[in-house]
Amino acid sequence: MSNWYLQNGKESDVVVSTRVRLARNIAGHNFENNADSKEKEEILRDVEGIIPKIGYNLQMLKLKDIDDVSLQALVEENIISPDFVEGKDDKKAIVINPEENICIMVNEEDHMRIQVFSEGFAIDELLNLATEVDKKIEKNINYAYSEKYGYLTACPTNVGTGIRISVMVHLPALAKTRNLNKLLQIVNNLGMTVRGVYGEGSKSIGDMYQISNKQTLGITEQEISKNMKAIIEKIIEQERTARKYLTKNSIDFEDEIYRAYGILTNARKISTEEAEKLMSTVKLGTDLGIISELDDTKIKKMMLYIKPANLQKYYGKIMEPLERDVQRAKIIKEISKK
Repeated sequence: MSNWYLQNGKESDVVVSTRVRLARNIAGHNFENNADSKEKEEILRDVEGIIPKIGYNLQMLKLKDIDDVSLQALVEENIISPDFVEGKDDKKAIVINPEENICIMVNEEDHMRIQVFSEGFAIDELLNLATEVDKKIEKNINYAYSEKYGYLTACPTNVGTGIRISVMVHLPALAKTRNLNKLLQIVNNLGMTVRGVYGEGSKSIGDMYQISNKQTLGITEQEISKNMKAIIEKIIEQERTARKYLTKNSIDFEDEIYRAYGILTNARKISTEEAEKLMSTVKLGTDLGIISELDDTKIKKMMLYIKPANLQKYYGKIMEPLERDVQRAKIIKEISKK
């Protein structure tokens, strides 16, 4: 089976991916920021011991046993957070399945960050899967839980449901029509957080934004899900309206798209940053049917393999920056001609 991030889902012209994350801690242990090395080791053993009871072909991989390129590739795929890999702590681990659509970060900010992923717009499906995984874990581990507040977490902003629903959206037309900042401000005022590709503190890359819920306390998972769906549907509608507007000036717009496509597929060397900027315009042109030479699958592959770690994993070797730029141009050309 292909990994989820190379597949296409609902509303994939605007929604690139969806993630549901649950923050959970084990009763009787200090939170991560107050736990010593011995306690973190105990948490690892507790989690490792229940893996066979959860199912999904999950296996535990300790960060110290994963090479740096593979770790960075998981960060680029948004499966683990950049902060999680810092220092490569030997008491940190991931519990992951072969398709990589389920990944539990162990000893991150919380003892467990249970995450499920999907291509496209899939909040309901992922909420069901996350709940299913969570219940199986809860049968075997006592969570830190308060009747008054709900699930207890290291950071107060996650207390309650402990849920964070994040949707990655591609908004090039709103950016080109200069309506993006206004829309993102409205989204922020509606109780959502707008972040860059790699979460808190990161910047937008290639007109990609992560929209997540802020509130976790005093509101149910279903209410959070309902609010998120309503806001994302509105964003999809606004982006598609902006795209229709751009196509009215068709010659200039098509020229911009084909120039981006021409540079992207004919360059002899290209940096990650330039490739990601051009990919944003080329994806837009492909989604609108202007570029017939590419399809969703090719776009997904390009978007993955232009990233440094995934590029090196593809070719199976460590490369210096210049060699990466040359090989990046080469793989873009290869994918476009297949």
